[in-house]
Amino acid sequence: MDVNMSAEQVITEIQQLNAAGESLNKKKVKKSHPELMRSALHYFPNWDNAIERSTM
Repeated sequence: MDVNMSAEQVITEIQQLNAAGESLNKKKVKKSHPELMRSALHYFPNWDNAIERSTM
C-alpha cells in the first residue's frame, strides 16, 4: 500500500475537515479524499479509531 501521509498528517487532515464542517462519514471521505482514507487505514485499525485519535 502506497502511503504518502504520516500518522500526524492524517490526524491533522481529519481535524481540518471537521473544523471546516465537512462530513467525516467513511464513504464520503473515501470518495472525496481517497489518499486520506488510505493513509488512515494504514496507521489506524479502522476509520472510527482515526477519528477518535483526532479528537484527543
